[in-house]
Amino acid sequence: MKIKVISFSQNHISFICLRLNIISLLIIDSLCSMNTKYLEETYYYDYNSTQIQNLIKGARHLTSNQEKIENLYLKVRDSWRYSPFEIGLTEKHYKASTIAEKQQAHCIDKAILLIAGLRAVNIPARLRLAKVSNHIATERLEAKLGTNELAPHGLVDVFLNGQWKKCSPAFNKELCVMYNVDVLNFDGTEDSVLQEYNKDSDKFMTYLEDYGHFEDVPLDYIKSIFKDNYPELYKTYLGAKNISF
Repeated sequence: MKIKVISFSQNHISFICLRLNIISLLIIDSLCSMNTKYLEETYYYDYNSTQIQNLIKGARHLTSNQEKIENLYLKVRDSWRYSPFEIGLTEKHYKASTIAEKQQAHCIDKAILLIAGLRAVNIPARLRLAKVSNHIATERLEAKLGTNELAPHGLVDVFLNGQWKKCSPAFNKELCVMYNVDVLNFDGTEDSVLQEYNKDSDKFMTYLEDYGHFEDVPLDYIKSIFKDNYPELYKTYLGAKNISF
């Protein structure tokens, strides 16, 4: 069988390269347009507030988005202690500026803080919710919830270099040291969501279900997930501003 060799002139090659560059730019522009909604300020992601403007002070001067992502991730991860023992049931609870005033926060709260900070420096970010099981130091949770499964668990999707990557800013460094698990780091280039085992190779956490991503904080859906997973506890706190234990 003869193979036909097709030759191209330099002008033809230049034309093809130009077309490919144009197509690439159109794809990037389309992605950027689609992600504009993940830059918007909302009631919950109130990034023009004094609290969130203070949060982003250390990131403003950085030149690359990757550096800004890493800076804000570490700031949120370690400046607020993780606590799963208070779950908000009101709109105000989930407002980024309200969360910023606290010393400790739930995983969803910390995710909201990070999203507000990222949007404030023009980096698309959105909330992701999941169901997880925690295998270490769960006695207090299990006593209240009746299970070691936590739902919903809050994560953050971040858009960098044409790709969405997931991260979890929940577990502060001190907590990781206490429970002998690796500290998660994140700069937007790779997913960083799970410490499956601790350093002794004991099971630490398992992701059970992904509830998807959201443009804004879906408070009614958060409540419905909690109600579906812990119906009796939800009834107990019906009408309350938060569930605290």
